Amino acid sequence: MRTAALLLVCATTAFAQKDPVSRSLNQPVEPFRIIRNVYYVGASDVTAYLIATPKGLIVLDGGFEETAPMVLANIEKLGFDRGDIRILLNSHAHYDHAGGLAAIKYATGATFIASEGDAPQLARGGKDDPQFGDAFPFPPITPDKLARDGDRVALGGTILNAHITPGHTRGCTTWTTTVREGGRNFNVVFVCSPSVPPQYKLAGNPRYPDAVDDYRRQFVTLKSLPCDVFLGAHGNFFDLAGKMKRAGEKPNPFIDPGGYKKFVAEMEAAFEERVKKETVDR
Repeated sequence: MRTAALLLVCATTAFAQKDPVSRSLNQPVEPFRIIRNVYYVGASDVTAYLIATPKGLIVLDGGFEETAPMVLANIEKLGFDRGDIRILLNSHAHYDHAGGLAAIKYATGATFIASEGDAPQLARGGKDDPQFGDAFPFPPITPDKLARDGDRVALGGTILNAHITPGHTRGCTTWTTTVREGGRNFNVVFVCSPSVPPQYKLAGNPRYPDAVDDYRRQFVTLKSLPCDVFLGAHGNFFDLAGKMKRAGEKPNPFIDPGGYKKFVAEMEAAFEERVKKETVDR
């Protein structure tokens, strides 16, 4: 199975993004436990998470295409078997989060679940993106099951909840779960992405005419979510670099409800400023 996965990675190097920016986001880091059964198995900025249950493993996101071998190796460094991965989830259909999914699914046979809104983009391998066009392709992957807003994914006593937070992509999905540690419950939020890349056209985009309204819906949802443990699709969202240096310490640095609220407020303000600028410039 490992050999087959390696062959798949080698066979799809045409999709690889080896530019300096991508490489800077994809540096290897040691995997570690975040809280209870939630582990970090991603790269220096493009994230991937492992949720361990008695019935098998759940993986959220696969990073770039080149990140997939790193994710699988990190899972095994933690003492888990990649063959126990039962469910593979995605935050959104961009090459830095979906690029490694096909290789991980091929290596593990996991059931791939992604949002209804992003499924077509995933199946096209990132091509014909309403914002990026064909600039950032990745190995295509078709979901085995579709997630809609409010759906739940359950395995071995762990439940992950899908919150569709569109705008960055049509089906951008913020996943949440609750863990119990030290006699109390903690709400874990894996933020999809409220960021607005410089290439995006928000106002008057015929390819995505509802982009502005979708972003605003996203912020309503994000502000409504109770958050104790703040995680996300990029490490820079929640200061991964700083917090992982203190992983395992008490108090747990990843318990950061104030950081979550500050992040959402700042991203909303930046979004509204971007919309204002685009409207003035039109």
